[in-house]
Amino acid sequence: MQTINPHILSIEKLSSTLHEFDAIIDVRSPAEFALDHIPGAINLPVLNNEERIEIGTLYKQVSPFAAKKLGAAYVSRNIAYHLENSLIDFPREWRPLIYCWRGGERSGAFTHILNRIGWKAMQLENGYQGFRRIVIDGLEQAAKEFSFQVIAGMTGSGKTRILQEIGVLGEQILDLEGLAIHRGSVLGNEPNIEQPSQKGFETNLWNAFNSLDSTKIVFVESESKKVGGLHIPDALMERIRNGQCIELRSSTKTRVSWLLREYQHFLSNPESFKEKLSLLTSRYGKVQIEKWHESIDQGDFGALVEELLVLHYDPSYQSSIVRNFPSYREDHYVELQDDGDEAFALAAKDLISKSKI
Repeated sequence: MQTINPHILSIEKLSSTLHEFDAIIDVRSPAEFALDHIPGAINLPVLNNEERIEIGTLYKQVSPFAAKKLGAAYVSRNIAYHLENSLIDFPREWRPLIYCWRGGERSGAFTHILNRIGWKAMQLENGYQGFRRIVIDGLEQAAKEFSFQVIAGMTGSGKTRILQEIGVLGEQILDLEGLAIHRGSVLGNEPNIEQPSQKGFETNLWNAFNSLDSTKIVFVESESKKVGGLHIPDALMERIRNGQCIELRSSTKTRVSWLLREYQHFLSNPESFKEKLSLLTSRYGKVQIEKWHESIDQGDFGALVEELLVLHYDPSYQSSIVRNFPSYREDHYVELQDDGDEAFALAAKDLISKSKI
């Protein structure tokens, strides 16, 4: 009869026991870790990016035995480095959870050494692949269990700010743009910050749902299927689009003012602004794009933003909202008086009140 390893944590117990560990250690390479990882994990790789490629090549081109010999040397050296630097000060009571790609050699070696030292380390069964299955299944379940109150509104109406205000007032929110690190339009990328990978985005979504109560409504912005370069899972997108819908309305003047405040990085970097607008050349032609570039050079940002709203964003919104959100009604809305803090607070309270009618 096969002996059960007491140092392996069943993948089924991961979600309910994560809080019991003092650290979650991902021993995969930095490149693997950057693509996606368990929330809160730290990266202590037992093979760096170059070593992992080298061992993989040796395994295929020479032999598994040759790869294991060299791999063991690298792994031993890297574990020793982590022990001397990252782990040296932890007490005996410290309890880490270790994982790698499949829950195999890399995490097994690290877990074994930590336990031999005297720490009560656990190895995650099936590793990252097992966790990935949990994320996929969890998002499918969330799409079935959660109900959404959709906040619609034209570009610049302040939907993200109102969503944050609703969260401050104690309601549940799902900030898709925040999780995707993108504001959802051709100009929506955050300066100097890359979006997560698709898998990383889905992990962020899964983690967000873990803190929400499925018996209570969740407020969310109306979005397209993609936020920047990331795809919202189909089942979740369908569930959101079938949620109750209320519109946040702002005057064009207020929207222009708000956008000029929120997109200061474009105003301070005109060349980047031009580069983004050039992506619309196939739609509006070189003459129009040059005209917008001239407005940027002249610093006429207010008029430019208003023209972009009227010509580009508003028509797209009007056709999209009616087509994709069946519960949208023109007579169900909240008015934002201006882009001041008090106006956002009042509109958020009004929106919450009307969402419960």
